[in-house]
Amino acid sequence: MGTPETSREPCPDRILDDIGGAFGMGAVGGSAFHFIKGVYNSPTGTRLIGGTQAVRMNAPRVGGSFAVWGGLFSAFDCSLVYLRQKEDPWNSIIAGAATGGFLSMRQGLGASGRAALFGGVLLALIEGAGIMLNKVMSAQQEMPIMIEDTVPSMAGGHGFPMGQPHAHAQEGASASGTDSGSWFGGWFGGGKKKESEAGISGSKTEILESFDAPPVPTFEYK
Repeated sequence: MGTPETSREPCPDRILDDIGGAFGMGAVGGSAFHFIKGVYNSPTGTRLIGGTQAVRMNAPRVGGSFAVWGGLFSAFDCSLVYLRQKEDPWNSIIAGAATGGFLSMRQGLGASGRAALFGGVLLALIEGAGIMLNKVMSAQQEMPIMIEDTVPSMAGGHGFPMGQPHAHAQEGASASGTDSGSWFGGWFGGGKKKESEAGISGSKTEILESFDAPPVPTFEYK
């Protein structure tokens, strides 16, 4: 993953790219801000018209201010890249301080110094956040995937553990077959079949003795 400096456009194309991006960001943000402000300050019944008028009057100005700041910042940044022959976060920090100080030169030396300090601190925070985000993303991509092998080792590929004879498995299979047969016999008549086979082979057959039914009482009058 590239750093924020290496992922940007090369100089001098970077200057035009930053001017266009800054103008678009300022125009969109300024439109939203001044539309809400115009709607709030307009009288009832003309709020929508007041909001659109505020956008037409102020959004291009805000976009132009952002474009000027972005163009100066990229110009200072490319100049530092040419002078230092390397790209690192210090170029952006120094360029932010120089841009803030240059735009406030007409207000005096003190205001220019404060603006330069503010621009340098702001760019330092932005660069620090970008570096931390890149480190977190790279750490997540380089994290190895651990797969635990929970299946025991088998001998010969037959599914039996090492050293266990196959006769035990055959005995278990026969026992399970017997149990399953008796279990299924209770459901599908297997038990009755076994009883009939036992009677044919010589088992004792029991015959129930007949008995007379009790007399039915009559209610005839004699």
